[in-house]
Amino acid sequence: MTYQQVIRGQIVTPERVIRDGWLAIRDGRIAALGDGPHPDAHDVHDAGQAYIMPGVVDGQTHAGSYGGLPGLEATTRSAVAGGVTTIVDMPYDSPAPLCDLETLDAKVAAVGRFAHCDCALYATLLPGQSVEMIPLLIAGGVAAFKISAFEANPTRFPRIPADMVLDMFNALSGTAVPLGLHNEDQEIVRTTIARMKAEGRDGIASHSPSRPVAAEMASSAHFLELGFNAEAHAHLVHISHARGFDMVAHYKADGGRATGETCVHYLWFDPDEDGPALGARMKVNPPIRPGERERLWAQLLADRIDFVSSDHASWPLSSKETGSIFTAGAGVPGLETLLPAFFTAAAARGLDAPLLAAKYLCERPARFFGLWPRKGSIRIGADADVVVLERKDHKWDSAAAHDGLCWSPYDGAVFTGKVTKVWLRGQLAWDGAEIMNAPGDGQYVRREAAPMPA
Repeated sequence: MTYQQVIRGQIVTPERVIRDGWLAIRDGRIAALGDGPHPDAHDVHDAGQAYIMPGVVDGQTHAGSYGGLPGLEATTRSAVAGGVTTIVDMPYDSPAPLCDLETLDAKVAAVGRFAHCDCALYATLLPGQSVEMIPLLIAGGVAAFKISAFEANPTRFPRIPADMVLDMFNALSGTAVPLGLHNEDQEIVRTTIARMKAEGRDGIASHSPSRPVAAEMASSAHFLELGFNAEAHAHLVHISHARGFDMVAHYKADGGRATGETCVHYLWFDPDEDGPALGARMKVNPPIRPGERERLWAQLLADRIDFVSSDHASWPLSSKETGSIFTAGAGVPGLETLLPAFFTAAAARGLDAPLLAAKYLCERPARFFGLWPRKGSIRIGADADVVVLERKDHKWDSAAAHDGLCWSPYDGAVFTGKVTKVWLRGQLAWDGAEIMNAPGDGQYVRREAAPMPA
């Protein structure tokens, strides 16, 4: 038998790394795995000692928050250059969030027109909207729902009141579909910011105390308790403090369907160390907390973090250069740096970086969003979403980024892993220097139907 393609290297499977391994591709799927001599193929790529990773599934991106649905083009172009072959995009697009079948159809059409990588989608509801829309959106294939306890924008990113949160949980309780939360208490945050402004406190050092840990934890606890009582899946989308994972673990131990993710910037930066140089360029919400980075790594090693995402935000640098930490935009670009930064940080701590990356950036998010086993691992039958990651030092130059933004808080960082080849469903998408596929080569990937967990 002659395969379409064989890729050789150190194959990172869910169970182990196959030294001197190979995978064979047929019809866009992984058709065979092994080590030693490889089978016949029309094309053979020998990556030597580089790691052959599954394509990253980035569980939190904001492609359309600034540029609208056409923003999928630049976002997904950046994704494939960073080894991300599937994004799960948030619903808060400009000017309208994904909250009904019309906006779902429009976004699916945009994926088919603009996307370089595959895309799964979050949906949301607006205040006062009937929860009868939930099963229709699930039938349309959405992977999860997302709401906010803090109103960033009254139309595009509103606050959902507690009674409606409970209604949504009740509507989702008989399904496997999660409800995610932007977890900050609005009254606490707004009052604290007003107090700090009155005191003339500004700058990145004021960002974390202006949105205190108490605001994040209070919002998280309220949400987790509502989900627990409805017997629904409650998910905290960006936990910045180790206590948040202690809280999730408590609800899991009580039999609740509770999960939490963190973002790679919480595992990389510390405002006490990085704030003076970066300022608002490292502003995200919830904030990156001083002194919390190693405690979050400890939570990951204790298996209390469900997965790690980028929370990529498509904001131009001008949104950061406002002169005040309170008016600067929140969010950072992160698709091209997610895998290199996580791999580098894990390796620097003496950890098994390739297997941890495959677990927390690939397999776990694929399972969470109902994309497994098609996505998230190198195994027979999975989509041939394959990344060559070379273990080599390289300095990140954000001016060369493919996201159209060309700035990054990681600018100048030395990464020890470099993405040099990416295949999407067996098609070369990134050759280490150029994007090789076209807008529209990405596909909308639906959440697979699944019964409620026992």
